[in-house]
Amino acid sequence: MSRPVRVLHFVTGGFSGGATQVALQLVNAARDSARIEPLLVLRRKRRTPPERISELHGQGVPLRLVPGWSHLATIFALVRLCREFRPDVLVAHGFSEHLWGRYAGLLAKVPALVHVEHNTRERYTRWRLAQTRWLARRTDRIVGCSEGVREALLALGMPPERTIAIPNGIRLDPFVEADAQPFAQRTPGIVMVARFSKQKDHATLLRAVALLGQRGLRVPLQLPGGGKALHRKPLEALAAQLGIADRVQFPGVVRDVPLRLMTHQVCVLSTHYEGMPLALLEGMAAGCAVVGSAVPGVREVLTDGEDGLLVAEGDPQALANALERLLRHPDDAARMAASARRAALERHDRELMNRRYEDLFLALAAAANRTA
Repeated sequence: MSRPVRVLHFVTGGFSGGATQVALQLVNAARDSARIEPLLVLRRKRRTPPERISELHGQGVPLRLVPGWSHLATIFALVRLCREFRPDVLVAHGFSEHLWGRYAGLLAKVPALVHVEHNTRERYTRWRLAQTRWLARRTDRIVGCSEGVREALLALGMPPERTIAIPNGIRLDPFVEADAQPFAQRTPGIVMVARFSKQKDHATLLRAVALLGQRGLRVPLQLPGGGKALHRKPLEALAAQLGIADRVQFPGVVRDVPLRLMTHQVCVLSTHYEGMPLALLEGMAAGCAVVGSAVPGVREVLTDGEDGLLVAEGDPQALANALERLLRHPDDAARMAASARRAALERHDRELMNRRYEDLFLALAAAANRTA
């Protein structure tokens, strides 16, 4: 095309999940490209932080918000934005935004539609699954953020010929100093970076830490992350009930995650389901010994015993055993940590993810232009 391809990314404005992080990263990457003109559109939520919006505007991110108080209001506002911006490609990220985004794209006659799914499990009712299948027949590409997500999409009935995987990546720049933090000199403690939600399984980790205490290992645990108080407060109460409140920190949303990871030995992701776990990838890039629940999305990131340890989902005993192995055998833990860092550097750089998405958007726009 004689001009940059216009790509509109539509995603939740909650900021607590990976979908918004990936959409923002793709927009920022496109700002440095002469081939893509991006626009980030957030669906306003009650928890959308105004200070974060102001920060993004200050950074020059091309950003608009649409109302989220009703689905129709979201769709019609997005239709108006599409008619103003005239995107060649509309990318709808995550559930349930992928429904409202694609409805708007169809109404606005956007040439190419892309659905990006970021989880292996979502809250599909029969009606919403029927809508998803109907929209899939009118969508140019359906992207899973990992091979596990692609397989989950196929199991839901998505068209195989248009359903692909583009693995998520992370920014590696914040972790360049990881090698300057020798494993043996780090705090022998645990960090789990995750929002407080039904998806994440903080409770199993707390119970595992209590079991470690019974085995003579009083391990400090940090649980940075946002999310709803209704999910966090029961965990604070559980820590007190288990007698480990003095060694568990709930610092909330923090902006120094790389430093926290690079100064600790162990990173954990205890979870019920995942797409492509960015927090675990960051732990690997930071040079931590990592432990993850053996669920789709995590299983394809870690090779058990080589660059991390996989444990059964929701099993405090198994998680405690894995953590004890790392803490009592630091040489073995350091070996796996070094292997995890190499894997992150070689396979999970965001630049690779950015290139794959850019190539997809350019190909879809070119195909739509040829048939116009």
